[in-house]
Amino acid sequence: MTDIELTDMKIGIFSFFAGAGFLDLGFETTHGFENLFVNEYHKPFMDVYISARKELKIKEPIYGHNTDNICAFTEKDKEYKLKDNIKESKKNFDLIGFIGGPPCPDFSVGGKNKGIEGENGKLSGTYIELIARNQPDFFLFENVKGLYRTKKHKTFFDEVKLKLILNGYYLSEKLINAIEFGAPQDRERIILIGFKRSILTDLGMELNGSPILKSFDWNAKIVYQAKEILNRNWPTQEPYEESCDRPMPKGIEEKLTVQYWFDKNNVENHPNSMHYFQPRAGLVKFQSIQEGDDLKKSYKRLHRWRYSPTAAYGNNEVHLHPYKPRRISAAEALAIQSLPKNFIIPEHISLSNMFKTIGNGVPYMAAKGLAETIIEFIEKVKNQEFILKPKWFSEILAFKSLIIKLINQENQANHFNLGINMRKLSASNLVTFINQLDKKQVYNYISPKTKGLIRIEGVDLPEGPIRIKRWNPSEGETESQKKLKVFHLN
Repeated sequence: MTDIELTDMKIGIFSFFAGAGFLDLGFETTHGFENLFVNEYHKPFMDVYISARKELKIKEPIYGHNTDNICAFTEKDKEYKLKDNIKESKKNFDLIGFIGGPPCPDFSVGGKNKGIEGENGKLSGTYIELIARNQPDFFLFENVKGLYRTKKHKTFFDEVKLKLILNGYYLSEKLINAIEFGAPQDRERIILIGFKRSILTDLGMELNGSPILKSFDWNAKIVYQAKEILNRNWPTQEPYEESCDRPMPKGIEEKLTVQYWFDKNNVENHPNSMHYFQPRAGLVKFQSIQEGDDLKKSYKRLHRWRYSPTAAYGNNEVHLHPYKPRRISAAEALAIQSLPKNFIIPEHISLSNMFKTIGNGVPYMAAKGLAETIIEFIEKVKNQEFILKPKWFSEILAFKSLIIKLINQENQANHFNLGINMRKLSASNLVTFINQLDKKQVYNYISPKTKGLIRIEGVDLPEGPIRIKRWNPSEGETESQKKLKVFHLN
């Protein structure tokens, strides 16, 4: 338990390129987040999004589901409406974030590779433009590793980061692998996260001149190290035998295997269990491919006791069931994407759209891990865990000195046994000091240097808690700002 008990934060999310909502689901199921607006241009994907959440009993976003092309939000009417929704949401939410993974074929080595000149590539630029115009408190941008590693695309990625920095964002990026978060899949994606400088300072973080967030802990919620787990002695290829039993080999991680997730999600009895493509060329080809032979561009047969390669079911990429003479079903593909077993795609969706939206999505376990990493970072910033001397540290010290003088004047110094050097005041010392104040009193201190106001106010209860507030009176203070800057102290 840290010294400072924080109030719960309410964080509103505006989602773009939502697809079936795998990334969104990670945030929706993480305490503190609520989806407020969802945009997805392809209506069948939006149909999946809406239907699945009814089954999952997740409430609808207050600003609704939208199927406009994202470019519409750069035009007057839609742009003003989006800005109004963001402004309105800030009355009830402490922070507002944008999340989205623009379509990535134009940056994919295995895709079109047209980069920013491609139609999908341009959408990435539009998403960044929306962030710059609307100034959410933070954002998440997800894309394929080709954007990060391919020289011709990396130039665009560097330009994106520069634009965001010039618009006031502090950034952190990492090439993550979904398997690190517990998804049964070797899937690398670049994630770029940014926070507004003003939000970080409002939360109490002292920033240096660099716009790179070195304190963002990407490893906070990972379960496995990709390098170590991928180098385990996994089974390779074995002769295909229909419906045969194969014991699990030793030395592997069962929870990362295809079979574990098939069993976990009860795929044989899942409503999408019969949704798979029928073979066009007969069974001979299907039966000739060994279990675990996933080295080809297409017709990859999964191994039951190994993780899956990247779940990409477009561009003629076919993934075969480990021990059945067919392609994998939609239920099995959902399991490989680590979705909850009650995530169901409605029957009227075509097979092509089913597999396309599944393959496009961020694995749920990775999405949830990212959401938890973001919320943990915010909590640590609020809790001052990154800073030895926060921005308002000197003001608290001066405030403390003032209180001690007042107490000394009233000959009540014997009530305090501080015995510490004020210049080396620790958080626990500060808490001890404040808790010795009369809980029924309100203490104000205005720093002569910053003109910032610190108020310590008690509650009419013998056990506390006592609250600290800080703001600049000249700037005024909204209700949401008050909530944002309230700390509970033990």
